[in-house]
Amino acid sequence: MLGGVFAILAAASFGFNNAALRRGVLSGSVFQALAITVPMGVPLFLLAGIATGHIDKLWSFPAEGYFWLAAAGVMHFVWGRYCNYRSTKAIGGNLSGPWKQAQLIIALILAILLLGETLTPLKILGIVLIVGGVVATSRAKHKKKPKAKDADNSSGESSDKPKKSKLPDFEPNYAEGYTFALLSATGYGISPVLVRMGLENQGPGFSIAGGLISYTAAAVVVGVIILATKQWGHIRSMQPVAAKWFSLAGALVGLSQGLRYTALSIAPVTVVTPIQSTSAVFRVLFGWLINREHEVFGLWVYLGVLLSMAGVVALTLSTEIILANLDLPQVLVDIAGWQWP
Repeated sequence: MLGGVFAILAAASFGFNNAALRRGVLSGSVFQALAITVPMGVPLFLLAGIATGHIDKLWSFPAEGYFWLAAAGVMHFVWGRYCNYRSTKAIGGNLSGPWKQAQLIIALILAILLLGETLTPLKILGIVLIVGGVVATSRAKHKKKPKAKDADNSSGESSDKPKKSKLPDFEPNYAEGYTFALLSATGYGISPVLVRMGLENQGPGFSIAGGLISYTAAAVVVGVIILATKQWGHIRSMQPVAAKWFSLAGALVGLSQGLRYTALSIAPVTVVTPIQSTSAVFRVLFGWLINREHEVFGLWVYLGVLLSMAGVVALTLSTEIILANLDLPQVLVDIAGWQWP
């Protein structure tokens, strides 16, 4: 029960993070977002390590473990997050979300090739559902709203009241958005395999220390990129409103990951992962509350979210659990028992 509560809180905070990030990139850049959200992960995981008493495990990894965890951090928090932010800026969180679920397909393929895992009918169903979610979302289009006439101009009178800075109108760039959503899936799909290689033969208490190593490596790489490309002036020119939303997004994603680790320490993966897939619903909900004029909503978006959620559940559920809890006909039992290789 408690593990499920932490899992749903992780899903909600991750959905809120998506909405906050979307709001930030309306007035800020992707580099500005990375400059805030990636370094924020270091103190958050450091505090988590101290609070849980696992900070001493930071020095207990073998040399190859540090390498794989650092590589995972760069792949996930630099490459994956950069592409994710580019996609979110281009088309919003609702359209890009189902496309990014392709990360699970990539992770599954790599796990089969590198880690000896197997392909089952349930996982094939998950792949089909995720692809169906991508196809459904691709049919969703942004409907332009007619611009309202300025009240001052229509009355012929001028006003001395200062006008609030207006956010740019939402004009989705579908080619850029979908391309970078798929590219982010490569980063998010490869990184779990690297993390697993880095944490191989280590106990559950090593996960937070591993996360700290990954975040530190990513923060160093982001710093080097900013200095090498002379982006420091651009970072300092960030608008206060963008800095506020980026800081909130960074705190929320750190909170989400902390809650997820806590949930996994209490409940099995087969319980936590399906619950956490509801972050797609929270993403749409918070998007509607915060970014209503800067997201795409509609039947195709909702269908894409539901299909991708079902795909996540199918990919993470164990065939053994299904067979143990459902009284299936023998023919279905035989089909469910198939695996490759």
